[in-house]
Parts: sequence; structure tokens; C-alpha cells
Amino acid sequence: MSFEDRVVSGPIRPDDIKRCREAVCIQTEKIYDSCKDKDCIEDARVFFRDPNIQRIINNAIGVKCNEAEVLDVFADVEPVPFKRGFYTVDVKFFIRVKLNFIVPKYDHGTKVITRNGVIVFDKKVILFGSEGQVKIFKSHFVEKGLDVPVKSGLQQDNKPIAKIEVAEPICLNSRIVELAEVVCNDYFSINQLPRSVAQALEAEEEEYEVDVESIRGQEAEIRCRKVVVATVGIFSIIKLARFVQLLIPAFDFCVPNKKCIASTDDEPCELFESIDFPVDEFFPPQKLDFPGALETERELIDVNKGKCH
Repeated sequence: MSFEDRVVSGPIRPDDIKRCREAVCIQTEKIYDSCKDKDCIEDARVFFRDPNIQRIINNAIGVKCNEAEVLDVFADVEPVPFKRGFYTVDVKFFIRVKLNFIVPKYDHGTKVITRNGVIVFDKKVILFGSEGQVKIFKSHFVEKGLDVPVKSGLQQDNKPIAKIEVAEPICLNSRIVELAEVVCNDYFSINQLPRSVAQALEAEEEEYEVDVESIRGQEAEIRCRKVVVATVGIFSIIKLARFVQLLIPAFDFCVPNKKCIASTDDEPCELFESIDFPVDEFFPPQKLDFPGALETERELIDVNKGKCH
């Protein structure tokens, strides 16, 4: 078979099916069950690591949520009692929200102070993950010698594995809520946050460092008279997978069918010339030219029908 006649990755043509050469056995992750969901996390408490945040919250006249980002996701898989093959998947999302606090100044006017907080959202689903478990050991080939076990021990097993896919959340709303008497403990310590989450907040806090002494209404004893809540929308897909051996049809080895595109410092101008001029960056497309804008507008009109008085 010539190189031009090979089946390559991409859409399958009708004649390609006849070129299937063999059935091969591979070991891979098989998805046994999955579900998709969209959650509106309404009025979730926002926690901060900055111990001075309460002064800002107590004196702020408003707050606006700029953006949201999933920093980390923890998952725990446990079998459902008396339901063979089914498992609960407990998922904990750590979502960073960037907030702009509007704070009055001593003389006149207002200023904006940006702080990052964390929303913690818990979710539980039940999925089918089948039964059975084996231990998988591996070794590296050593020529003219004994093979060396990989890490000298167990590599993995085929127990159910939770896999969570998350789109970047949408920050829908944020506000400051008045509270009754509450003990002031409105921020996480470094030991209460996962390391990945704490490190992300630390980096941002340094970037937005401000002089809290310039905020009016300083009290000798700062009390949590107010807290910040935010509403965030999140899209997720949760899967249960196992390592299994699958028999699949194979056409051939995956031989690349195109040459590599060189990008070196020798000819940077030639590479630059191949890039199209970014017209839309200078002249943002109008509603008629923007993909899907009219359809989105009609959907928004349908959703808001009946809300106007």
C-alpha cells in the first residue's frame, strides 16, 4: 500500500472500512457511565485568606464579581450499599471569584479595591462503574539483564476512576449581606486550603496589595457585620472509568501525513507574514456579523418575556 493510500486520522470515507487490516487489543480507560449537569450556585459564601478583608467588607458600599475560575476539584468514589456496580461520586469544587469592592474615600468619591475569594461547592452523583478489580504491575525492559520493576511496586488498578470536566464558571451576581452578631472568622488560614488553591490566592493577593489604613471606619475590634455572597453558574461532566482491555479494529500505524512546520529565529519575518491581519481586533464585528449573536438575542428575549411590567 502506498503512502497516499493509507487511512489517516480524520473523517472515515466509505472505502476506508474495507481497508481494516486487523483487530488489536489495547489497554485503556473505558467510560462506563457519565452525566452532565449545570449548577447555579446561588448566594454562596465567599471566603478570603486576607485577615484585613473584613474592614473592606464592612465599609464597602457595593461589590461586583468580575470573573470566576475553577482552581481545583477533589473527588471521592465509594460503592453504593446494596446496589451492585453503582458508586457515589462526591465532588468538591474550589472556585476563585475576583471581586471589586467599592469603598468610600476620606475626602470625597470612591475607590475600587480588588480581592480574590473562594467559593466551595459540593456535589454528589451516582454512576454505574461495574465490578471487579485487579492489580497492575509493570516493568522496564533491560537488554541482557533482569527487567526492572517500575517504581518497584504496584502501578495502578482497575478500580473506578472519577474524571471531572469543568467549563470555566460564569459569575452571575455578588452582594454584601448584613448579619447579626457573628464571630469574626471570615478568612481561611493557609492550613485550611489545599496547597494548589492557597498558592493561587497568594499570588493574586500580592498583586492587589492596598493600604487598608486609608479605609474609613476603622474599629478597635473588627466584627463580621457583613459577609459577601456570590452566585456562580458552572457546567460539568462527571465520568466513571476503568482500565480495561478492548478489542478494536485497526487500519494501520499512525504515520504522520504532513511535514513539520518550522518555526526558528532565522526567519521570523517570514513566519510573521503568514499570520493574517487581525481585522476583528481593530474593528469588532457588529451584531449582524457576529456568529450566533442574533440567535442569542432572540433566546434572551424569549427568556425575559413576561418579566417586564
